[in-house]
Amino acid sequence: MGAGKRRAHCGLTGRGSSSDHGARKGSAPKPVAPPPPLTAGFRPVPSSSSGGSGGGGGHPRAQPIKPPKAKRAGTSSRIFLFLLKWGLVALIWGGAALAVVLLYYCYDLPDVRQVAQHTRRPAITLIAADGTHFSRTGELQGTIIEANRLPRHMVNAVLAIEDRRFYSHFGIDLIGLARAVVVNMRHQHVQGGSTLTQQLAKNLFLSGERTLKRKIQEALLALWLEHLYSKDQILTAYLNRVYLGSGVYGVDAAAQTYFGKPAERITVREAAVLAGMLKAPSRYSPLNNHGDAYERADLVLHTMVESGFITAEEEAAAKAEPPSPRPVIADGIGRYFADWVSDHVSGYVGTDHEDLVVRTTLDLRLQQSAEQRLTGLLATQGTQYHVAQGALIALSPDGAVRAMVGGRSYADSPFNRATQAQRQPGSSFKPFIYLAALGAGYTPDTTVDDSPIRIGKWAPANYEKGFRGAIPLRDALAHSVNTCAVRILEHTGVNRVRYLAERLGITSPLGNDLSLALGTSEVSLIQLTGAYAGIANGGRPVLPHAIIEIRDTAGHVLYRRHGSTSAPVAEAGAVSALTGMMTGVLGYGTGKAARLDRPAAGKTGTTNDYHDAWFVGFTADYVAGVWLGNDDNDEMKKVTGGSLPAKLWHDFMIDAHAGLPPRPLTFAADADPTAITSPQAPPPALGGDSIQSLIERLSGGGGQ
Repeated sequence: MGAGKRRAHCGLTGRGSSSDHGARKGSAPKPVAPPPPLTAGFRPVPSSSSGGSGGGGGHPRAQPIKPPKAKRAGTSSRIFLFLLKWGLVALIWGGAALAVVLLYYCYDLPDVRQVAQHTRRPAITLIAADGTHFSRTGELQGTIIEANRLPRHMVNAVLAIEDRRFYSHFGIDLIGLARAVVVNMRHQHVQGGSTLTQQLAKNLFLSGERTLKRKIQEALLALWLEHLYSKDQILTAYLNRVYLGSGVYGVDAAAQTYFGKPAERITVREAAVLAGMLKAPSRYSPLNNHGDAYERADLVLHTMVESGFITAEEEAAAKAEPPSPRPVIADGIGRYFADWVSDHVSGYVGTDHEDLVVRTTLDLRLQQSAEQRLTGLLATQGTQYHVAQGALIALSPDGAVRAMVGGRSYADSPFNRATQAQRQPGSSFKPFIYLAALGAGYTPDTTVDDSPIRIGKWAPANYEKGFRGAIPLRDALAHSVNTCAVRILEHTGVNRVRYLAERLGITSPLGNDLSLALGTSEVSLIQLTGAYAGIANGGRPVLPHAIIEIRDTAGHVLYRRHGSTSAPVAEAGAVSALTGMMTGVLGYGTGKAARLDRPAAGKTGTTNDYHDAWFVGFTADYVAGVWLGNDDNDEMKKVTGGSLPAKLWHDFMIDAHAGLPPRPLTFAADADPTAITSPQAPPPALGGDSIQSLIERLSGGGGQ
């Protein structure tokens, strides 16, 4: 019975049907319970071996059905494919955009092969009369020296302070760049992360502007330089072309300039000074800031120890080394003079030349005085008298330029008013009128009529009111009487005066009418002062000059000035008489403010409406000229040649003659009226009918 039950139970759970075998004879078939219905979201779960609780043994319990694994895997795959697809699209478009950007920045990049073909403007070093270097124009570059030929401490000093990982990076130092970014963010200031290769690229090919484009181009050029050249080649190019202040390029030229020796011979401390200048060449220049330069050098030495290039003992020894003596260079003085000289160099040696050393006539003591006196006067009285500009030039009687100031401030305006400006000289032109008259038979005692004169519509008047009547020539010049000057010019002839002035050095065009007597023809200060030097030189014309000798850097003489003597353009007696008359200008005439403690001669000049004011004069030692006015030709507040210009001339000449004994004016002391053999005769009184009509230039005029 038990066995039958087990088989029946097994049949219920098996795959067979009870009809295949039939029922046992005499027994009724038991009904088979149908399986429980499946509810959506559930599945049958076998019961535990204990039979569960409450249900019939073996009956399954309904449980929640989890999502099919196949469906979840399909969704993840679609998301991955979506991201992959659009990631590739973004990568392609991003790469294309980057390529366009790089092409844009590469479009105007220079050819880096120029690194081996760098050209520069030859340097012209100017030396004052006492041997002091005071200016350099162009780019001075010393001998090209391979990096492996330089002292190792020179190379190491540069690497320590500028690029410690130079030999390990690929042109861009990612470590240094990251460090710079962190420092900039932390301390709110800009710290550079450029490598030597990037600096070379910037120095040779790019401008100094701080823009994103320039930085990107700098990086691209650095990568390309590293691809084309070896590390030693890049280092050699950098060390020989880096700017080190004062117009100096490269470590050899810097060593020559600051220490007077080639780069192969510099010490550890001197190398540290040069390396320290790379950050700020002007600020850390031994010329400008001797103390700051060596303080910076100590920092470089410390970084060399940190980098392992030198030991602490070597650092201490270098710091104990006495600082190199300050170079004998007067930087920043005589800028107008330097430009004028540099413009004339090619006239002596041609335009195709290498670096030059030019010895000049400049006296630094006089130059410093001239600059200080002019700027000081304009600073203290310029606003009061509405005068903004001025110029001063000083010569030796032989024409050698000893000082030149072309304006109030070279930094504000490099226009040289001593050599380039053309202005009406006013009465400072009158000495040429009187010299022509003395040569034509007048003497200082010859009388000339100071009375009203009218020529057509022109009636030249005197600065001082009233008329003196018949006065001697010496008084007419001393008091700068305009009516007398016009009458003398008419009597001697305009052409005679023009010829005389041109022979003495006035090269600007001169008018061909009687207005010339009042200085209406424009001239430059250097021309007028040079012509006065001809008078001081006994009537022998002189050429204002500044160059004594020109050499190349190897010491070969390319030009040397030889003294020359010009034939006099006027009789010695006439020149002597004129010189004596010009002393009266300072003694009792319009130029009393210029009077010195020694013999001196000169002449004031003022143009109509006070547009220009001049004083030009000389002693036995120097000839000097002063001009004051405004660049826009605006009138000053009653500034005459006998006021501010005479005062400035006086103060400068006091400085110039410090320590010099008084000397007589040779030609004035030798003046002998009997040397003028022509008989004395007063010039005829001039009426309007006796002179041809004057041209429009007569609207100009001369005052004191």
